[in-house]
Amino acid sequence: MLHLMRFPWSSMAGQFRSFQWDPILITAQIIAMVSFWYFSLGMWIFVLDVIGKFDLSVEQIFTQSDLGLYEDSGRTNIIAFAFNSLTVSFIMWSVVGRTKQCLDFTATVHVFHFIFCWIYFGYVPVTFWWWVTNIVCVALTTVTAEFLCMRSEMKAIPVGMGAKVDL
Repeated sequence: MLHLMRFPWSSMAGQFRSFQWDPILITAQIIAMVSFWYFSLGMWIFVLDVIGKFDLSVEQIFTQSDLGLYEDSGRTNIIAFAFNSLTVSFIMWSVVGRTKQCLDFTATVHVFHFIFCWIYFGYVPVTFWWWVTNIVCVALTTVTAEFLCMRSEMKAIPVGMGAKVDL
């Protein structure tokens, strides 16, 4: 009989940070993250190409042949991808804001990038440096975004109803 009773506090349990399936929100976040990822990557490639005096090309975003440590333009593109990972981490902190979802959104963005590269060139990226660059960028983005989100999630929640509570 006790298990059938409803306690007043039982309806409050699980309300803080509860997750409800919201496909519209998730779709909007995915679209936002993919858009921000490409915009940020384009900006980093543009800035580094201007500094390095390289030819600007949209192919640099989708290329697999111009990623590598053997040429200056390849190193510049790898640096652009690394800077983009850090930039997108801060954007993910704002758009997603949950530590548990950082890997999911990072992987989703990179899967879209893989598909777009496949469509753009007509074949699956096969070069060693393309895979290394993207795997390292997934790890860098995930770890940095999780760190930022975790710092926000771990902030103390003031419980007092009066003046500011010093913890």
